[in-house]
Amino acid sequence: MEKSSLDETQGTRAEGAPIITLVDDDRNILASVQMSLEAEGFTVHTYTDGESALQGLLSRPVSLAVLDVKMPRMDGMELLKRLRARSNMPVIFLTSKNEEMDQLMGLRLGADDYITKPFSLKLLVERIRALLRRHEVSQAEATGEAGVGQSILMRGALALDEARHQCLWNSKEVALTVTEFLLVKALVVRPGLVKSRDQLIDAAYGDSIYVDDRTIDSHIKRVRKKFRQVDENFNQIETLYGVGYRYREA
Repeated sequence: MEKSSLDETQGTRAEGAPIITLVDDDRNILASVQMSLEAEGFTVHTYTDGESALQGLLSRPVSLAVLDVKMPRMDGMELLKRLRARSNMPVIFLTSKNEEMDQLMGLRLGADDYITKPFSLKLLVERIRALLRRHEVSQAEATGEAGVGQSILMRGALALDEARHQCLWNSKEVALTVTEFLLVKALVVRPGLVKSRDQLIDAAYGDSIYVDDRTIDSHIKRVRKKFRQVDENFNQIETLYGVGYRYREA
């Protein structure tokens, strides 16, 4: 398949540094973001349409992907949906400032975070670093740095294995993204305790990143949907309207 001249470009990097994929049909955005990220030590792959990006991401997974919504040959929503069918790699969605439905749909399809256009390059870099840090913690634990026997949370039918970034419900795997896993962990650590949206934002994003309350609501809806795909009667995550969420005690 023919690629544009900007597709699958990359620069030099230090061995082991993260690789970021940018997908946007605006070549000016691709060029400016690529330059900024490479200046921070990342390698950057760029694509100008969703179809070629999907082929590239599935054949050669990267550390994190940044996806625009409106693109030719496959829009960002469809690209994210197809990625999530095969991969839980961290994803940041780019949306227009006034397109709230794009933001909510992106989160419901499995994006870990979103940022609105026009955006500050410094802000985007910080959001990328924050998401990579959360992902790297999980990867570090998977190498055995977490203490043996200390990384599994058991709550009735639920088992959260931090070392393997694995969530099981009645011994059936529930595939969670990095952000979703951190949200579930924050709730199940202390069953019955109500967590406010602000507390969940801190748990999933860190206290240096601002996200809207509705971001958490969308993530929780997607988490519930995933659990109900393996157990239609799942109802452990309760909403306390105007307060927050809690994990029901067994």
